[in-house]
Amino acid sequence: MMKLQKIYTSLLTTDLPRAEVWYTRLLGRGPDNRPMNTLVQWELFNQSGLALSTDKEIAGKGTMFLYVDDVAAERKRLQGVGIVLGDDIQGDYSTLAQVYDPDGNLLTLATPPSPSFPPA
Repeated sequence: MMKLQKIYTSLLTTDLPRAEVWYTRLLGRGPDNRPMNTLVQWELFNQSGLALSTDKEIAGKGTMFLYVDDVAAERKRLQGVGIVLGDDIQGDYSTLAQVYDPDGNLLTLATPPSPSFPPA
């Protein structure tokens, strides 16, 4: 078994400063690390985070799924900072709402699954 220490969701952008501003509004705070001039990172949990990096050729083809306590509350907060989620989508396990970042990466916000997912 692989012994992971940390995992980052990595999304690519054509314009890192623009993406950093947008994700700072989305997450409610700025990045934690700037390892190089083409990479910023948010430490979201002890073993995971979000990384944004530049790649003009394949930017905008990523996806990220975020579980939040309350999609309606996040919708209201995000509207206040200029990010507009799409309409609620009723899934089999939770309520979802989606938004595209400035490069076209798709982000889905969802309430925690209820009931729990079936085992694989």
